[in-house]
Amino acid sequence: MASVSLSSISMFNTFVHPSAQSRVSEVLSTTFLSEGKLVKEFEALLATELGMVSPAALNSGTSALHLAMAVAGIGPGDEVIMSPQTFIASAIAVVQEGATPVFADIQYENGNIDPASIKGAITVRTKAIMAVHWGGYPCDMDEIHALAKQHNLLVIEDAAHAPGATYKGRAIGSISDFTCFSFQAIKHLTTGDGGALCSLDPTHTREVFRRRWFGIDRAHSPVSEIGERVYDLTDVGYKYHLSDYAAALGIANLEGFQQRMDYRRQLVRQYRDGLRDVQGVTLFDHKADRESAHWLFGFHVENRLDFIRTLKAKGIASSVVHDGIDKNTLFGGKRMDLTNQRRFDETQIHVPLHDALTIEQVDYIINTIKQGW
Repeated sequence: MASVSLSSISMFNTFVHPSAQSRVSEVLSTTFLSEGKLVKEFEALLATELGMVSPAALNSGTSALHLAMAVAGIGPGDEVIMSPQTFIASAIAVVQEGATPVFADIQYENGNIDPASIKGAITVRTKAIMAVHWGGYPCDMDEIHALAKQHNLLVIEDAAHAPGATYKGRAIGSISDFTCFSFQAIKHLTTGDGGALCSLDPTHTREVFRRRWFGIDRAHSPVSEIGERVYDLTDVGYKYHLSDYAAALGIANLEGFQQRMDYRRQLVRQYRDGLRDVQGVTLFDHKADRESAHWLFGFHVENRLDFIRTLKAKGIASSVVHDGIDKNTLFGGKRMDLTNQRRFDETQIHVPLHDALTIEQVDYIINTIKQGW
């Protein structure tokens, strides 16, 4: 235990691959910093390495969420059923397009949206279901897709926590109409800040790539002799593209990604084995038919505030990360009928899980918890 740093074990860590400095320096030396060949290379690697379908690299995960709404045609009068157990960006993207986020309840056992609650929330105004993979653990996609098919709804996955996750052998990013990823600084894979949007329908894909850069189809908009692209803007587009500068960092950080995921899984097994029979701790449910991306390691705990303070006194960070976002006035205010969400708000907690975490530190965290709070 002497090798364990007791000064501070942080919740998150930003992973930067050793090759990143040379890759980014090379981009700087070219002075071509905007979207170019490295963005295309990064997108190709997301497809081959992580199984994403037609990924469009963007400047943030929030941009991915909003662009999905826009391309899906979601607008005023429409409703999007979603989980409140997420970050506000998920619902802000809905509101930006003039639509209404409708919150379904979650599964207390894992924090993901409950298909049974989705069913009861569907109305004639429902346009889409948003599935948020809390902590990287995939939602019940078969049940969600069955409801979507029955009611002719789109499925949008908020996979900000879930690059590298799989559901019944299929990569997250290859299952639904739209899948949104985040490459923000503390995510598994970072481009500094960035994201990606996957779409299964080729028509949607073309629109995603066109509208991520102001609505101009650069592939079919040649530069004229007088020096401007030839185009006719027909609808609203956005400045959501990724830069080569950021893509260089992303390409570097994809090196060894699967090995880093294996290490996370090892740490999760260590946590689950060590905490399985601890009084006052209830581990989240993990089904064998899906593989979490393990961005977070969470569980339910009794006397949560005492738990947080005890760990803090021993140099260990812990956090709820996010409580239910329905509490915000913008989204309608806290709904007490979401009984599982309200229970989840009271007992959920997460402890450190990241690339810099050591086996010895996880042992120290487990033993600290076992001593009580």
